[in-house]
Amino acid sequence: MKDNKDNKSESPKPIRKILNKKTPPKPPKFNIMWIYGIIVLAFLLASTLLSGDAGKRITYQDFETKMLKQHDVDKLIAYKSGDLIIAEVYIKKESLNKPQYSELSKDQHMFATGNGPQYTFTDDSYESLKKSIAAAEASDPTIGDISLELQQGRESFLSNWLVQGVIMVILFAAVWIFIMRRMSGGSGGGPGGQIFNIGKSKATLFDKEAQVTVTFNDVAGLEEAKQEVMEIVDFLKNPKKYTNLGGKIPKGALLVGSPGTGKTLLAKAVAGEAHVPFFSLSGSDFVEMFVGVGASRVRDLFRQAKDKAPCIIFIDEIDAIGRARGKNNIVGGNDERENTLNQLLVEMDGFGTDSGIIILAATNRPDVLDSALLRPGRFDRQVSIDKPDLNGREQIFKVHLKPIKLSDDVDAKKLSAQTPGFAGAEIANVCNEAALIAARKNKEAVDMSDFQDAIDRVIGGLEKKNTLISPEEKNVVAYHEAGHAIAGWFLEHTDPLVKVSIVPRGVAALGYAQYLPNERFLVSKEELMDDMILSMGGRVAEDITFGKITTGALSDLERITRLAYGMVKIYGMNAKVGNLSFYDPQGENQFSKPYSDATAELIDSEVRNLVEEVYANTKTLLIKHRDGLEKVAKKLLEKEVLFQADLEDILGKRPFEHRTAYDKFVNGEPALIPDNNAIPDSIINPELSSIDGEAPKL
Repeated sequence: MKDNKDNKSESPKPIRKILNKKTPPKPPKFNIMWIYGIIVLAFLLASTLLSGDAGKRITYQDFETKMLKQHDVDKLIAYKSGDLIIAEVYIKKESLNKPQYSELSKDQHMFATGNGPQYTFTDDSYESLKKSIAAAEASDPTIGDISLELQQGRESFLSNWLVQGVIMVILFAAVWIFIMRRMSGGSGGGPGGQIFNIGKSKATLFDKEAQVTVTFNDVAGLEEAKQEVMEIVDFLKNPKKYTNLGGKIPKGALLVGSPGTGKTLLAKAVAGEAHVPFFSLSGSDFVEMFVGVGASRVRDLFRQAKDKAPCIIFIDEIDAIGRARGKNNIVGGNDERENTLNQLLVEMDGFGTDSGIIILAATNRPDVLDSALLRPGRFDRQVSIDKPDLNGREQIFKVHLKPIKLSDDVDAKKLSAQTPGFAGAEIANVCNEAALIAARKNKEAVDMSDFQDAIDRVIGGLEKKNTLISPEEKNVVAYHEAGHAIAGWFLEHTDPLVKVSIVPRGVAALGYAQYLPNERFLVSKEELMDDMILSMGGRVAEDITFGKITTGALSDLERITRLAYGMVKIYGMNAKVGNLSFYDPQGENQFSKPYSDATAELIDSEVRNLVEEVYANTKTLLIKHRDGLEKVAKKLLEKEVLFQADLEDILGKRPFEHRTAYDKFVNGEPALIPDNNAIPDSIINPELSSIDGEAPKL
């Protein structure tokens, strides 16, 4: 929701930096992990270079026949390895040129020295090896004495335990540094390192470099809410104005309102106006599958905020972590959400809480929040952001109509009166849909008919022109909608009819009737009864016309049942049940009822009697005006859409004088004053239009 840009803000705005200025790309940062990798590779290369020649493994028989008796052996060096003796064979240099030793050059690796040993073989013991050599020398005196040495072990770079220990220490240190850098979010971060950053806060920081451009001038229809949060912004800009009088800045403000009313937009305006660091995150950002992560993220968030103080923290959808504790707990289990909430409570107003941090939060479910979170000292203010009234909707329409090419017949006042109960997001959707519809029809400007079609689409869904409906079904739908029209036309407390249509819309809506209700906050028993008779008109019209009923009254029966239970169970409008209310907004009685089985049976009985009374009254009304029912139904089959003027031609003037909200608004009459005892939307929403839907296919 945006306001008129021509209105100048009262508070001076500092000069902002140009954000779209091109800056040269930063060179990539040097990664110290490359140094660690090079060091490890150097140690492995050194161990390879200094490891020496291992020698080719052969048997003693090959050694004796192919080397010893051929006078090619220079010396033997033996050493013990476990339970065996390994003998290393060194071939004479002049004998290496023989063809039988040509394979040695192929088997040696590139760093081999070539000094031997060239071959190795094993024996059971050193004495056995000596006896075998002696026997060979005795059998062939030309062999001569072969040098045989016994060593304690084969000395090499890798066999040195000290060097091995140094290598292991260096490798362990490299791995440890690598892991720690990943956990601390250093240069080794990246997508793969996000698991190590799981305890860090996911808040997005908006400061001077990333300034928010939305201001209070961009917010329309929320004058009272803006006034509440503007004081917080003004305190951050001029703190001495309040502290000189002994005032303290509120620690937190909770924005409460229905979806689409502009809670997040108002928070953006606060970020754009305050010119202090602004942390923005969602309540779900604290929730993780790991134990202790949520509390860790809360601590990290407030640690960053204290470093940036004074600053603002905005938590959207705080009900994700702020639900009331002690509900739906698993016995013996650990509730991570409660641990996160406990840490948030301590940080907001605990023993070591510092000043300079303001908490803004938004939710559309304040009834489920924990009472400790809502108390003064944590959230000192609860700012209610309701759906806009007539004046608010007019301002919102003016904002969203600015970029649209409009014809002369478009009136923002009339549009605001025809969209009761619409939030800012729905109004923006209506304006956008109207522009798209006009473009689809190749118009040069958007006129009022395009906005009417857009409102119909938002209320009833997309028009389905290609839906195949049999003549019998279309006849039933026509009489069904005519029953609604007749009941609403001849009832005193119903809202004026705008149009009735049998054009299919949405997923399963074969027809609908649209009304223009007054924005009322208190509803009498007579008005509720007339609303139920109006909803029952379609089902009764089918019964008295065709002698049978269909599934087309699904949405009507749902509304009637909800209203009937509301009258008996919640509003105390039944003589037998009495002035009792069993309204449970927080859902505390999900598994147990706050009344006995006898009372439950009485409630069900009275609801059934009330619905039967509504059915009888509706049937009497439609039988009395049977001629009008037939005329309206036949006219609907002919034109498919009837407006209020068409009904006046068929039925005459409505017998009750009922001025619409638009008439009062145009004449400058004062708007209704909201009452705190307004009926909850979960029980009845008289602002919503009546839409008849077909039951799901079985």
